[in-house]
Amino acid sequence: MNTTQKLVANAATVAILLGLAGCAGMSTQDKNTAIGAGVGAVGGAVLTGGSAVGTVGGAAVGGVIGHEISK
Repeated sequence: MNTTQKLVANAATVAILLGLAGCAGMSTQDKNTAIGAGVGAVGGAVLTGGSAVGTVGGAAVGGVIGHEISK
């Protein structure tokens, strides 16, 4: 992974953590959806070497899984 990819991955991680800090007023299902999307985005980015499509796809899949787990 080159320097630019590391920077993007670190920026995404910080953005996810800051986004999760705003979850205080959310329902449990909303929190699980957000967490699933964040974890999925990171996983998709790692598995595809930082591909934008992989990151977005991972976020979508993770969000759906997080949403369905709380039902």
